[in-house]
Amino acid sequence: MTDLESTKLEKHNGHQAHHNNNELTESEPLTWRFWRKQRYIVVLLAFFGFFNVYSLRVNLSVAIVAMTENRTVIDDAGNVSYEQDFPWDSKQKGLILSSFFYGYILTQFLGGYIGTKIGGNIVFGLGIGATAILTLLTPLAAKHSLELFLAVRIIEGVFEGVTFPGIHAVWARWSPPLERSRMASIAFAGNYAGTVVAMPSSGLLASRYGWESVFYVFGAIGVVWLTLWMLFVRAGPELDRFCSKEECEYIQKTIGYVGAKKIKHPWKAFFTSMAFYAIIASHFSENWGFYTLLTQLPSFLKDTLNFDLGKTGFLSAVPYLAMGILLAVSGYLADWLQVKGIWTTTQVRRNFNCGAFLAQTVFMMLTAYIMDPTWSVVFITIAVGLGAFAWSGFAVNHLDIAPQHASVLMGIGNTFATIPGIVSPLLTGYIVGDSGDRDEWRVVFFISAGIYLVGCVIYWFYASGELQEWAKSPEQKALEAEQKQQLQLTQRAGFVNTAADLKD
Repeated sequence: MTDLESTKLEKHNGHQAHHNNNELTESEPLTWRFWRKQRYIVVLLAFFGFFNVYSLRVNLSVAIVAMTENRTVIDDAGNVSYEQDFPWDSKQKGLILSSFFYGYILTQFLGGYIGTKIGGNIVFGLGIGATAILTLLTPLAAKHSLELFLAVRIIEGVFEGVTFPGIHAVWARWSPPLERSRMASIAFAGNYAGTVVAMPSSGLLASRYGWESVFYVFGAIGVVWLTLWMLFVRAGPELDRFCSKEECEYIQKTIGYVGAKKIKHPWKAFFTSMAFYAIIASHFSENWGFYTLLTQLPSFLKDTLNFDLGKTGFLSAVPYLAMGILLAVSGYLADWLQVKGIWTTTQVRRNFNCGAFLAQTVFMMLTAYIMDPTWSVVFITIAVGLGAFAWSGFAVNHLDIAPQHASVLMGIGNTFATIPGIVSPLLTGYIVGDSGDRDEWRVVFFISAGIYLVGCVIYWFYASGELQEWAKSPEQKALEAEQKQQLQLTQRAGFVNTAADLKD
């Protein structure tokens, strides 16, 4: 089948799907009063869940600056000396910042698999809750030894590793197809809201109350969220006492849910699907640039551009504020383009994703060339902000190609996409010395730009927004066969009537 034929077929199927979905309406349509729909209460709590995911992850990026800062000490005799709480060099700091991802990479697949068995809500909630409790113990571990500190960070990664696959199991049961982009994008915006709040707040807390307060405050917030999540969210609408019968039926009919059943995962098909490999490549590329900035931006601003610790936290948060705002815009726009039939699902995913990657490539290279305090922050903000459109591409693409298997696919994909979280801080630590030389940082930005470009090319040629043949349930295949047979009978009857008219 040619690409043109594929696009035509998808447009036909897409318009047919839109027609069928439009026939399924709720007596009270979705409005700005989102709290009337339980699925958007789930979205709201998922937003705050991801707020915790990233605030618990990034607080160390700022806290480590305070933990290793040289402080001037003047004794009673007037003698001046310098002291540090932790005399870690750039390589040790790179190891600490990447240690989280050693654990994070181990449980991606496990989180997706367990999510399909016991419910994504439980996996998502306990993953974040356990991380919050470990965060409360972080100051004790750091003061004990570097080894124990690393161990705690690795275990935190183990628990947070199940969160993204877990939430895909939730979306598979809660999100109608034509609301999928906005629901997921709003929830994912919590990542960047958490980053926006955590970075400046961590700087202020560390400056006023000591670096320990950073971990106590965000750990406590995570425990409060866990309580609310476990009280109000269930695996699916049919299990949720707060979800009306009408809303439950609407969700289940639009997603084709036929009740709880054992799902058999076609493992061979997963690893021979080019559409899935395109998602993995795109996810890897986005995470490389994202994790590079997430872990290293405070150090870059302080050591190279000479901002003080307080300003470093605020400026580091600006790019993620832009991304959080644009995520809501990109999610709504992606759904609108599909509902109106302007673009097919494949075209939305491909154009959003690759357009974002090309822009990120350009602005990363501009950052590398300019190295100006003001313009560097502007270019990095644009690069990170436009990544929101990529998240309306690859991040929900698993739900397009194989909704029943989305949590497992996310787990497998995020395993590969976690590699940048391990490699990037270590590589940056080796490229950039303690002096923070501009030419060394230039190399870091060039590497990120190149990886964005490679991801763009792969996704453009191999991405798909269509339900894959191997992902269709027996019921879906039977329904398609019946529809095809009816279409053939209709066409045959049309030919007979035309022939009769001509004969007359």
